[in-house]
Amino acid sequence: MQRAIHGALDAWLERPRRRAMVIRGARQVGKTWLVRDLAARHRLDLIELNFEREPGRAALFDDRGPAEVLRELGLLFGRSFDAGTSLLFLDEIQAVPRLLSKLRWFTEELPQLAVVAAGSLLEFALSNTGHSVPVGRVTYRYVEPMTFEEVLQARGEEQLLEELRSWSPGAELSPAAHERASRLYERFAMVGGMPAVVQADLDGEPPETVRRMQSDLAATYREDFARYATRLDPELLDRVLVSVSFRIGEKLVYSRLGEGLQHRHVKEAVELLAKARLLTLVPHSVADGIPLAGAADPRKRKAVFLDVGLVHATLRTPAAQAFPSPRDLAPGIRGRLAEQLAGQCLRQLHPSAGDEPTLHYWQRGGGRLGEVDYLIEVDQRVVPVELKAGATGSMKSLHQFMQEKGFEVALRSDTNPPSVQDVAVETTQGRPVRFRLLSLPGYLLWRAADTLRELIRKN
Repeated sequence: MQRAIHGALDAWLERPRRRAMVIRGARQVGKTWLVRDLAARHRLDLIELNFEREPGRAALFDDRGPAEVLRELGLLFGRSFDAGTSLLFLDEIQAVPRLLSKLRWFTEELPQLAVVAAGSLLEFALSNTGHSVPVGRVTYRYVEPMTFEEVLQARGEEQLLEELRSWSPGAELSPAAHERASRLYERFAMVGGMPAVVQADLDGEPPETVRRMQSDLAATYREDFARYATRLDPELLDRVLVSVSFRIGEKLVYSRLGEGLQHRHVKEAVELLAKARLLTLVPHSVADGIPLAGAADPRKRKAVFLDVGLVHATLRTPAAQAFPSPRDLAPGIRGRLAEQLAGQCLRQLHPSAGDEPTLHYWQRGGGRLGEVDYLIEVDQRVVPVELKAGATGSMKSLHQFMQEKGFEVALRSDTNPPSVQDVAVETTQGRPVRFRLLSLPGYLLWRAADTLRELIRKN
């Protein structure tokens, strides 16, 4: 499968003064496959160690310098390795977090050797052991589930991708392209972007098998809770995770997430689930300017799951002989799926070297009604994002927001073909507001940053 992160990994490998890299992300997002693929594409000898399966091999790194470690690995595998043509892969490094501090020595003493570590639940392991990540001494990359664009590539939909990539604000998208993209996006809404699940769907596995794989992944995460989350009862973590799935798109109110549970325990559970990368917390921002995080209020937060497939597993949506269309699900479920899918896409618009993807939202203060689903930053500007699960819906909160902030461009996502329109209306208080509205269906949200930049330049 072609992944967008390939280019970043290639650039890191070819950098003359590269640091050791740590690839972060939840389980089963494709970290191991990406490293193996990187070595194969660049014809490097792959030296792979998995510390969950064989934790004893971490002793090879004790009291030895990088060159000696490489010699020991040669003895272990029965062959000699050349530093300039090899890639050392330390997989599941969270099982032996003390090795993280040793990565810097490879950068400083054996820079010609490419070194990659990968791990899930790193924050869990580090908090339990007292070890720390060597900030400034290594390079980080964050891996997410597959995007809709990547799934289309995996499906061989090159003609459709070309149509979607060539669309620009103000142009008309082919009706046939809209119909096919909408149908495939509905499939994506039920399958999600976890690589193994996507591959099963591509291989023609029945929906019930796909759903069982999603449930098995959720069970794997629960097993991880028992292994690493020693501070809290894993059953409490699981209970909170399920409760959050029923409140996607809502402000998190801890008293509603765990009836009969102590407030501090629910809050800590939410924080740990975010550290495990199963949830992305979406804080409120007053949105007076950039960066949005500079005016964020961590007391007001929503949450988005790692992947929509995990939402299906926790909500137990049906999938027997065939997947239902999202349109056939209950209205409340459709709304949550729309919020999840949009958040899952929008948080990947600006991939960074090591930081976890972030999102924000806006809500009026003083107990007054009014909320904008998401806020993103594009070309030094704040852009509000309004979501609609169907083709219609009022935008009173967006109108109010645009009038109060004086912004010029907004984004709406619904099920209609993409379009641009000049909005000139009055708020419910009778105040005039004018702005340009870019409307994108969910299947085009991965192009939101590019199309917004083009629209801003033309504005």
